[in-house]
Order: sequence, then C-alpha cells, then structure tokens
Amino acid sequence: MTSTLPRRTYLYFTAQSINLTTAVMSVTMAAIVGAALAPAATWSTVPYGFQFLCLMLATYPVSRLMGRIGRKKAFMLGSIPLALSGVSGYLAVQYQHFPTLVLSHSALGVYIAFANFNRFAATDNLPQSLKPRALSLVVAGGVIAAVVGPALTEWLREVGGYPLFSLCYAAFVGLAVMALLIAACLPGDTATASQQRTVNTTDAAAQRLSPVVAVAMAVAALGYGIMNLLMIQASMHMKHMHEDFSDVRLAIQWHVIAMFAPSFFTGAIIQRLGIRTTICAGLGLLIACTAMNMWSHSYAMMTLSLIALGLGWNLTYVGGGALLAQALQNSPAAMQMQGKNDLAIAVLATVGAFSPSLLLGTVGWDGTNAICMALCIVLLVATAGLLQRKVSGPAAAN
Repeated sequence: MTSTLPRRTYLYFTAQSINLTTAVMSVTMAAIVGAALAPAATWSTVPYGFQFLCLMLATYPVSRLMGRIGRKKAFMLGSIPLALSGVSGYLAVQYQHFPTLVLSHSALGVYIAFANFNRFAATDNLPQSLKPRALSLVVAGGVIAAVVGPALTEWLREVGGYPLFSLCYAAFVGLAVMALLIAACLPGDTATASQQRTVNTTDAAAQRLSPVVAVAMAVAALGYGIMNLLMIQASMHMKHMHEDFSDVRLAIQWHVIAMFAPSFFTGAIIQRLGIRTTICAGLGLLIACTAMNMWSHSYAMMTLSLIALGLGWNLTYVGGGALLAQALQNSPAAMQMQGKNDLAIAVLATVGAFSPSLLLGTVGWDGTNAICMALCIVLLVATAGLLQRKVSGPAAAN
C-alpha cells in the first residue's frame, strides 16, 4: 500500500489556501468598509454577518449538489460566487453603496461553503492511513493565508486613483480565476451522479445514528464555536484592560499561527497516537485555555491561552474531520453527512461570532470561560467513553 499522497491533495491544499486567504482578507476589511458605507454605526458588521449567514445556509445544499454533479464540477461552479463577490465589492466601494457590499459578502459566504469541502474531497478514495495526513495538509493552507491575506490587503488597500479597499475586493476576481483553474486540473470524480442517487436510505439512517459520526460532528463544531467565541471576546477583554492595539494584534497573530501551523504535523500525530487520543488532547487544550483565562487576566497569560486555544482548535477540527472521514469510508451517504457536519460547524461558528459581546455584558469574561470549560469537559468525557472501543490507538488511522 502506497504511503505517498496523490497529486490532487496538493491541488486541494492550494485551493484551500485561496479559500482561507479570502476569509482572512474579509475579516480584515469587512468592519472597516462596512462602517464607512453603513447608514448607521450599528449596521457596520451587517455585511460580515450576512457572509456567515449565507455560508450557513449554503453548506448543506452545496453538499447535495456535489453528490449530484461531482466534486470537480461543483468546485468549478463555486468560483462564480467568488468572482461575483469581487465585482460587487469593488462597485460597492466605488459608488459607496451599502446594499451592494452586503451582496458581496453574501456571495463570498456561498463561495466559502463550496471551498470548505476541499478538506473532505482530499480524503476521497484514499486508504485509511492516508486520510488524516491529507486532511491536515489541506487545513494547513491556513498558514499560507495567514501570510498572504494580510499582505495582499495591505498592498492593495490604498492605491492611487482607486477608493480605499476597492482593489482588495477586485482581487477576489483574480483569486476566483485561480480557483477555477485549480478545479479544472482536478481528476474526474470516480463516483457518478447516478451512483450518488442510489444512496441506500437504511445506510443513511445508520450513519445518522452512529455514535462515532455524532462525536466527530460535535467535536469539530463545538471546537470551532468555542474558538470563535473566545478569540473575539479575548480581543474585546484586552481592549477593556487598555492594552495597546499592536499588543492585541500580536496576541491574535500568535493565536492564528497556533491554529494552522500544527496542521503540517497533525496527520502524523493522529497516525502515531490515534484519533481518540488526538481529539481528547485537543479538548484538554481548550479546557486548559479556559482555566488560564480564569486564573490570570495578565496580557502574557491571555496570549498563552490564545495559543492553547489555537492548538486545541486544530486538534479538534482536524481530528473530528479525520474521524468523520474514517467513519464514512466508502459510504454512499458520505457527502450528505459531510454537509451536515459543516452545517453544524457553520451554525456554532456563527453563534460564536455573534455572542461574545452579549456574554461579556451578562456573565463576563470569567463566566464565559466557565461555560466553555463545562461544555468541553462534558464532550471530553463523552468522547473518551464512546470512542474507547470504536477507536483506539494508532490502529484508528488504518
């Protein structure tokens, strides 16, 4: 059995780098441009909110579409909303039109819904031993995005003769062309649309009831939601502590590096320790993050906790995805279940993005961390128990 990843894995890695670059660029400029174009200050985050909303609404329909027309055609189709986002975003800034900006970020959310399936597509028809490596490599595209996204935004933000940030949105058109060309280079799908339509309903029901599938979804979704919540609230809390903006940005930058850099090694960690141990370690890091936040409110401790948060997210996100890929091996319901998995992630990520200010104003920083700690402990106990016999040791990756 070969131990080398196929060429298409690196195509998916490049495609995911483009996906995450657009996400990094949007989070960098959405609120700033939104505040400049919005009719009132309270509307400034509406475009970014619609991006999350459309991502959430499009995720499951996209998975069904992939099941009908195949991965390759779907990814090629997915480049269209990215190009639309670029054109409409440029026009919105050029003509100072807020509704068009909302349209731009909504289209970007639809594109991200397509592109988020890169990590699962990379595991299709691979041996069990290669699935974690393929998935973690694709997620590692975030390292490229963490460098390219901010650099591209800074480079194009202010160019003579063009409105501020207009060329940042225009860059999405070029990235859409790149995404289309990469998708065109992908091999044809081995599963035809007619094969996908023959999904056995009994098998699909069994997958829905599978404890392993449920754990995989819960781990990835909760890990993502808690990461979003604590990352955003940490920056707010540090501002309340009167930390300088450059210090806050540096802490968040270390967090982002901790999120994606381990992906180059997460697959090897899963192969050596097993999926169960990897997931439990990720949940343990999330618990450690909340404990550090409640123990000390110093800048140094919060930076360390954000690093632990990023590492914990990586192990739960990649580990949960690897567990789901393993559980759905050769299942005709795989694409549907992957869609439900990413829908769950999108829902909790959206909750995590919109709830920080509400929780900070009600239960406070310590209360938020206590809630997150309790959720992680419950999930850790459930995961350790349910996977003890289902998944154990290095054999989990085989």
